[in-house]
Amino acid sequence: MIQLIVLLPLLAAAIAGLGNKALGKLPAKIVTTGALFASCAMSWPIFIGFLTGHAEPYVVPAFTWIQSGSFDAQWALRVDTMTAVMLVVITSVSSLVHLYSWGYMEEEPDQPRFFAYLSLFTFAMLMLVTANNLLQMFFGWEGVGLASYLLIGFWFRKPSANAAAIKAFVVNRVGDLGFMMGIFGTYLVFNTISIPEILAAAPSMAGSTIGFLGHRFDTMTVLCLLLFIGAMGKSAQLGLHTWLPDAMEGPTPVSALIHAATMVTAGVFMVCRLSPMFETSPTALGFVTFTGAATCLFAATVGTVQNDIKRVIAYSTCSQLGYMFFAAGVGAYGAAMFHLFTHAFFKALLFLGAGSVIHAMHHEQDMRYYGALRKEIPITFWTMTLGTLAITGVGIPLVGYGFAGFYSKDGILEAAYASGGAGVGAYLVGVFAALLTSFYSWRLVFLTFFGKPRWAASEHIQHAVHDAHGHGHDEHATHGHGAEDDNAPAQEHAGHDPHGHETDAHALPTGTGGYHPHESGWVMLIPLVVLSLGAVFAGFLFHDQFIGPEGGIEFWKGALAFDSHLMHAAHEVPTWVKFGPFTVMLTGLVIARLAYIKHTDWPRRFVATFGVLYQFLLNKWYFDELYHFIFVKPAFAIGRFFWKFGDVGLIDRFGPNGLAALVVQGNKVTRRLQSGYLYTYALVMLIGLAAAATWAMTR
Repeated sequence: MIQLIVLLPLLAAAIAGLGNKALGKLPAKIVTTGALFASCAMSWPIFIGFLTGHAEPYVVPAFTWIQSGSFDAQWALRVDTMTAVMLVVITSVSSLVHLYSWGYMEEEPDQPRFFAYLSLFTFAMLMLVTANNLLQMFFGWEGVGLASYLLIGFWFRKPSANAAAIKAFVVNRVGDLGFMMGIFGTYLVFNTISIPEILAAAPSMAGSTIGFLGHRFDTMTVLCLLLFIGAMGKSAQLGLHTWLPDAMEGPTPVSALIHAATMVTAGVFMVCRLSPMFETSPTALGFVTFTGAATCLFAATVGTVQNDIKRVIAYSTCSQLGYMFFAAGVGAYGAAMFHLFTHAFFKALLFLGAGSVIHAMHHEQDMRYYGALRKEIPITFWTMTLGTLAITGVGIPLVGYGFAGFYSKDGILEAAYASGGAGVGAYLVGVFAALLTSFYSWRLVFLTFFGKPRWAASEHIQHAVHDAHGHGHDEHATHGHGAEDDNAPAQEHAGHDPHGHETDAHALPTGTGGYHPHESGWVMLIPLVVLSLGAVFAGFLFHDQFIGPEGGIEFWKGALAFDSHLMHAAHEVPTWVKFGPFTVMLTGLVIARLAYIKHTDWPRRFVATFGVLYQFLLNKWYFDELYHFIFVKPAFAIGRFFWKFGDVGLIDRFGPNGLAALVVQGNKVTRRLQSGYLYTYALVMLIGLAAAATWAMTR
């Protein structure tokens, strides 16, 4: 069964990709979507088996991959609790994204290529989570990187999409260099790349040292930090996060798949899979905690000022990944995986809901031109509201009932506080980030679904109304959802309205412009409804197995380093610690409602008062500008130098161009000798005879 789960998406991708337009749109969609739903149907029984305690970990050998001396890489599929959790997350979200794409990409002419890329992405992630050795994991790791490049740049005729795809690829190469060095170092130390063998031997290496960069360092600290650099790139942690918001250039279903179930979760999975290694290095765990907390705070602050609906959710993803990493950093790996599990459902729901809003608003992504949509697209409104309730962690402390995020995010915060030391600082940062999460999440809901309609100010709506009255034809409409980004506001300069209006949403003119938004079709709404069930019930149903002091030991069965004492302490934290997230959730909700429903002049007044802070957040802490100055400009300068001086000035000048010029000049001389006059040839003959005679006499 596990072979079928993994290989069906690959087979579907090959059929749809190689068949392409010859196969046709409908057959390609049926093959790829059917394969994913089949994989999903086979994944849930495996998960339920581990959930009920009836399943045991096992490994399915496939074939001998590489053998060279002592290096032995056997291709095998590992199935344990962590694999089962990831199988459910990946196949469930991916199958629903495939189904959703039937409606969202309906007008796209290259549908077979799109669905082939989606299935390839899923296959690569399945290979990653079933890997039994580090090289096999690296194969899946690079596979999701390749697939993300193809999907982010799916509309390859757009320069911005190409730039975003290249940026994601290059930034991830930086992280992958660390991951490769970590794999090399691990093999050097343990003489194997088998994950079970490495984890079994890891405790014996605690306290040893290794030479690195000319100095001696703690062995496990070096290996874990190198491996974690790979996780930072793939899971968009602070420093290597810059690719994630730009990934919004891809179609919305791609955003849902990347941000919810596949690529960005790979780093969290890897750290939890190798948790016995990380447990041997307190320094590495401290670095993971710090990086996760810093990312959590950074992304939450930037998310509060974004106007593009997809970018708000993208920065939310970055922030939630920070929660997962600092959970792993304090030793609560079960809580990290639990938040990964619940987050997949409500984040996919929010992204696909945003796609439904964009679809209804004729590809407009700027929330400043929404408003009053709850009655126009009620199913989208209610499902996105459920997703917002989940991500903000709405629930009742002590009573123990709430939405999915209430169990998983609060579990992380309580575990962080219970761990003491740096964990207390991570708890405080996490609570503040929860306040910001509540604010920007409800800001999105209020700007999109409440207030007065502001549709008339949107150029997209103006085009739609213009076309509806027969006054012309929107050239982008022929490209289906490719228009989503072709016509979108210049989000690279978010907050600088391309239409020339104020940045505050409520300063824009109101009115519908004669446009009437429409609810999405059922093929797009069914995935929203199904994901809503996960957003509501996933936390309540599974929290004891994932993070319960006793249930967790039985559930994880050694698949990760589960600290039952820490999880027991997390359940016994003071009452004010439990009420902290609940309090800030309500605070963020109240502030958002006051600012965007009651006192709509507050945002404009805030910008006027704290203009420097606003610009700092609007420009994403100036990371892109800093990297452009430090890395991009010098790289281009070096490239221009080698191009102008090396390639053109030396190689071309003295190579092909120089030889060609020498031949041309030589031809000019010989052309003068070939004059056609008899006396010229006689002179040449006389000179030749004189030269020959002179040579003979001197001999």
